[in-house]
Amino acid sequence: MALIDIAPWSKDPETRALRALARANRSLPKRHRPDDALQIVCDLARSLTDATYAALAITDDRNNTEGFMVSGLDGATLNALKTPPQGHGPLGSLRYDGRPVRYENIDEHARSFGFPSNHPEMKQLMGVAIWSGAEVRGALYVTDPHGSRMFDDHDEELLLTLAKHASKIVETEWY
Repeated sequence: MALIDIAPWSKDPETRALRALARANRSLPKRHRPDDALQIVCDLARSLTDATYAALAITDDRNNTEGFMVSGLDGATLNALKTPPQGHGPLGSLRYDGRPVRYENIDEHARSFGFPSNHPEMKQLMGVAIWSGAEVRGALYVTDPHGSRMFDDHDEELLLTLAKHASKIVETEWY
């Protein structure tokens, strides 16, 4: 499904994200799996931030990935991945403090490891936590914005809005 930014005239990231969610969620059947709703969040994260890739991971109470949605990977690349990333590297801090992360070059991060074999090369990364109650239960992240720009505060606010929606899905439909 091709998702478009339906409110390009709005400079408010929260408004843009909420309008895009409202439009995209109309395409969901009344009875749907939480994976379907979370995939929409993942696709919108990529679209609204103009990122090359996006991913949404849901973790269990031991921080093991139990749900993983991606956007921007072709089928062959996705099939070549043996396992989803486990988030022990640059995204690992999200699990401990829940604060957004933004890296200009993830290869230079001291904890840059944990990508599975055949994982596509990525440079920039921005991620936010997905909460269930008072616990971090996942992450929504985007990588490599198109062009030579860097992720900014506007992109972070878009992701935070989408992550709040994903948190509601996780709280009400996942567990």
